[in-house]
Amino acid sequence: MNEGPRRIAIFGANSRIAIEAARIWLAKGVHLVVVTRNPERLRRLTDDLTLRAAGLAEVHGIAADLADLDGLPALWESLRERHPDLEAVLIAHGTLPDQARCQRSPEAMLQALRLNALSAMTLLTVIANDFEARQRGVIGVIGSVAGDRGRKGNYVYGAGKGMLALFLQGLRSRLHASGVRVLTIKPGFVVTPMTEGRDRDGLFWARPERVARGIVRAFYGRRDVVYLPWFWRPILWGIRMIPEPLFKRLRL
Repeated sequence: MNEGPRRIAIFGANSRIAIEAARIWLAKGVHLVVVTRNPERLRRLTDDLTLRAAGLAEVHGIAADLADLDGLPALWESLRERHPDLEAVLIAHGTLPDQARCQRSPEAMLQALRLNALSAMTLLTVIANDFEARQRGVIGVIGSVAGDRGRKGNYVYGAGKGMLALFLQGLRSRLHASGVRVLTIKPGFVVTPMTEGRDRDGLFWARPERVARGIVRAFYGRRDVVYLPWFWRPILWGIRMIPEPLFKRLRL
């Protein structure tokens, strides 16, 4: 493992996975900048993290609407001005849309893509330019195994995550020579508020703490793409190998 970044910005910091990752980083003495939309939830989060840091690391909070694409470049510039030593980001925001509603409403479909792909891609564009100019940095983005193949039950969500994964693949190739690392993180089924209402019993469901540990390890490792938990890598390989004439008949 390498030494790793000393100050990390987390976008969508109120997600359960992001909160658990933040707690692990604080235990390592990493300084954090946490960004989320709701000011009250942000205050509770920063209070909790500051208490856990026990003076060993700094925690700064910023309230921002990450769905406001036009405001994201200015948000990043503000972060960089306040924290010139910022050398890594975790982009963790997104939402699980109602597939049936997205099928009925183009507006709902576009909003889902905005939150699950375009917002992150807008941020990534300005962050990548900054890190490339400085010839260093780590960019981690939480996607999903849903982006590996379109399924009838969640293809709008999957399309957003698939778009994001392809964008990250190209960005990784572009930034490789500059020493900037781009990490794609693909969780499977995770027990979080986003998946409430589903049957979450079974071997394939993971706790957010487990996924967060995998994310932190990945930031200090060398992999470009990580599946969390690990068993999703061979599962998705198998799913991708199913011929389309058969796949479209399956109830996946």
